[in-house]
Amino acid sequence: MTALRFVDQGGGDGSLEAALATRRHRMVEEQLVSRGIRDERVLEVMGRIERHRFVPVPQLNEAYSDRPVSIAAGQTLSQPYIVAVMTEALELSGEETVLEIGTGSGYQTAVLAELAREVYTIEVVSELAEQARKLLVALGYRNIHSRVSDGSDGWPQAALFDAILVAAAPEQVPTKLRSQLAEEGCMVIPVGPPHFQELELHQRRSEADVG
Repeated sequence: MTALRFVDQGGGDGSLEAALATRRHRMVEEQLVSRGIRDERVLEVMGRIERHRFVPVPQLNEAYSDRPVSIAAGQTLSQPYIVAVMTEALELSGEETVLEIGTGSGYQTAVLAELAREVYTIEVVSELAEQARKLLVALGYRNIHSRVSDGSDGWPQAALFDAILVAAAPEQVPTKLRSQLAEEGCMVIPVGPPHFQELELHQRRSEADVG
């Protein structure tokens, strides 16, 4: 058996959980608040959700770092600041039905589930989808619905959505996703080729906004 060695660089009482909690609160203050994240609900949720549960054990030391973290299937868990920016942009009140494209590790899904009424999440990699589903159920989430699929088609059976968050970056916004937004709904999505992506916020104000 290989023993897990955690390198505590932040002090605390020496226990693993206390050290991780210290890092989590420092993440909120130094990576989110200092960069302009102001939504108190987003800050509270990200200060409470144990991000380290969503990373592989070998990457435990990186869970609260200011960078993406490698997970299974060659994918990454987004940098905390990106999670916060995208979530804050949706301006969730707690009553929304949200579609997430790209479940990944399930961390962003958990953040959305704490802030919205229902979350529908799609992941194209079955291994990731199943790992995330099991973890989210184990953590007690009951307002998350998941499926394995190509996210560009959205989830028409569950539409319309008050908000859509897209983790993967297409070169242009999929029309099918725009059509699944409720009126006044908004979608946050990175758009563009690899290494040159911009984060865009789209809002549907009428039927004319689709297509």
